[in-house]
Amino acid sequence: MSLLCYNKSCGQRFDPDENSDDACTYHPGVPVFHDALKGWSCCKRRTTDFSDFLSIVGCTKGRHNNVKPPEPVKPEVKTSSESVTTPKINENVVQNRKPVETIIRPSPDDPMVKLEQKVSLTLKKALEKLALTVCNNGSENKGPETKEIMIGTTCKNAGCNKTFQDTSSNEEICVHHSGVPIFHEGMKYWSCCKRKTSDFNSFLAQAGCTQSKHVWIKAETGNKIVACRHDWHQTGGQVTITIYSKNAIPEQSYVEANSTVLNIHIIFERDQKFEQRLNLWGVIDVSKSQMSMTPAKVEITMKKAEPVLWSRLELPAPEPQKEVQPQGSSDEED
Repeated sequence: MSLLCYNKSCGQRFDPDENSDDACTYHPGVPVFHDALKGWSCCKRRTTDFSDFLSIVGCTKGRHNNVKPPEPVKPEVKTSSESVTTPKINENVVQNRKPVETIIRPSPDDPMVKLEQKVSLTLKKALEKLALTVCNNGSENKGPETKEIMIGTTCKNAGCNKTFQDTSSNEEICVHHSGVPIFHEGMKYWSCCKRKTSDFNSFLAQAGCTQSKHVWIKAETGNKIVACRHDWHQTGGQVTITIYSKNAIPEQSYVEANSTVLNIHIIFERDQKFEQRLNLWGVIDVSKSQMSMTPAKVEITMKKAEPVLWSRLELPAPEPQKEVQPQGSSDEED
């Protein structure tokens, strides 16, 4: 069974039976933030960019560690009414303190909940102005154009390779993928179903998971999937993802999540769409998380369930288990 390493800047999964003395590359020190520079106390490299700081390779080799670090002990705050001789920290309590219990990671299949949505007044005004411009251009007066379907036209639904033969083709059931393709850390799968594979041909051959009618002509008014520029940063108590989508439409956009999985669906100007599914590195409190929308960007603020430093935004995909041949097997027949 693979375990998650909690050494700083590692965050990889490892097999405890193959955990050697140089298997892990990590930072034994602590983060240092001073005069806008960020780095680690155990090495000299410094940077002003937080994402670059998170990607600084460890400076020490050692064994992977699956023990989650305990929360720091907070000193008692002494008020003016307390005696001067009262110690700030009870040393006996600190020495006898029990290790912090590790939070069991919830299942990624738990029900999803839509995050609270906050829309800025400037975005509302920008969308009103944009709608007025479209109306003045008279684009609503243009009716849909009818196009003839040519024999041999391929269905436009993802994962369906059927072609149009005659009018009877319209009565066929189309089996396709309703989601979008996702390529992450060598694995390939569709967002609508979770059959992951590392082989591209196997990915293309996956049968669809949705049934509907064939689509021979793609509607020009449909949303075009684009790859928005996005980044993330964190503090001790929360993680923030920033998506630079201009003039996102609140009525058609949403972010849903459970404790470990985040689904992002954003529609913004010129019928563009951004979608992404993230298997989060840590655990979040969905009830205290939200999305904020402005004319220039969408920010997703997630409350951490426990105040630990995330090594990365997404949890590494588990490595495929090696096939072990039984001992004493032989191809030769007695």
